[in-house]
Amino acid sequence: MRNVGLGLAALLIIILVGAFFYGPSVYDKAVALQEEVDAKWGDVQSSYQRRVDLIDNLVQTVKGVADFEKETLIAVVEARAKATSIQLDPSNLNAEQMKEFEEAQGGMKSALGRLLVTVERYPELKATENFSQLQAQLEGTENRINTARDRYNESVKNYNTHIRGFWRKQMIKFFGDEEFPKRDVFEANAGAENAPKVDFKN
Repeated sequence: MRNVGLGLAALLIIILVGAFFYGPSVYDKAVALQEEVDAKWGDVQSSYQRRVDLIDNLVQTVKGVADFEKETLIAVVEARAKATSIQLDPSNLNAEQMKEFEEAQGGMKSALGRLLVTVERYPELKATENFSQLQAQLEGTENRINTARDRYNESVKNYNTHIRGFWRKQMIKFFGDEEFPKRDVFEANAGAENAPKVDFKN
């Protein structure tokens, strides 16, 4: 009986020592992964902001054409205003907020697509160097957005995997009162993976 008691005591000591050395590293990694998720979301927002800035430049360029369709420009400006009005806190992101964000971005992308189709009727505008540069920058920005979203999702996957493991979850709770909620991945609307058609060469 005494041997059993000693064995249990030894096992308890081993568990406590293991928790002492293992727990802080688990907690610290959770903090690091959480920070990584927030940073990657910042990259997503930065990429979208770059597109907004390019659209502003595009609108200003198009305004220079006296008879350009005003309704098309108004639609782009309104869609831009709606998209930029949604500000998300990366620490409190949820699937519903992200869906609202992506829908607003999709509305702006759709309005941009209609604008670019309309431009086809203005060959003198398409021929300008400024417009050609905006075309190339828009194409590059859509690629940046896709890359930023993919990297954000990957960081969320790593973070969620870490905090949801049974023993890691217990260690995190034991060593700190900071919460590490599960994060949602970025799910784009159907067709969002396709960049706007910005080919003005024809």
